[in-house]
Amino acid sequence: MTNGSTIASAQAYQCRIPQTVAVPAIAPDGPRHITPVTGYTLALSWSPEFCKGRETRGADRVQCSGRNGRFGFVVHGLWPEGRSGWPQWCANPQIPAPAEVRRNLCMIPSVDQIARQWAKHGSCMAKRPESYFKATRILWGALRIPDYDRLSRNAGLTAGDIRSAFADANRGIEPEYVGVKLSPRGWLEELRLCYGKDFMPKRCDRQTFGAKDAAPAKIWRGL
Repeated sequence: MTNGSTIASAQAYQCRIPQTVAVPAIAPDGPRHITPVTGYTLALSWSPEFCKGRETRGADRVQCSGRNGRFGFVVHGLWPEGRSGWPQWCANPQIPAPAEVRRNLCMIPSVDQIARQWAKHGSCMAKRPESYFKATRILWGALRIPDYDRLSRNAGLTAGDIRSAFADANRGIEPEYVGVKLSPRGWLEELRLCYGKDFMPKRCDRQTFGAKDAAPAKIWRGL
């Protein structure tokens, strides 16, 4: 293991699912773009950084209030890639059923985000929300997450340390398959895992790879 990190399965630290949810209709925030799918990116958001300053926002209450649990990495989304840009808003999709939303709330702890990821990205991959989220759960469930809380305490931490720790924890994933997104001040925001059309891990392109290995990095652990 890199830097003495320990391993946890790909799951929330704690998660309590609301008994009822209201699923919104999602309006497109950009143009429809239909192009053949050539691969996928699974984006994992680091919750302590995302939730900084969002603890009392209604839209983020499941993920950030602490009342529904405590989260480390969660899924931001599974995004199809294309040769001529990102496919998006490919259809006028059905709204995910409340039961389907609740099934995925420990993986994507936001009702709005679940609805948006299906409408914007999933509609370019599958005919039904259930199929899109099943594929997302399979990829997510296969991952093992290093102890990034522990890694955050290492002096001189770099983006390369972050991606190497993830690769060391997951057989078949090499560091060049792991994108690292840092904030302008160097805080870890996301990991972006790159897959081919066959859902096998692959080398990330330059944009998705993000921060270079030598870039100084910090990991917010929360208060």
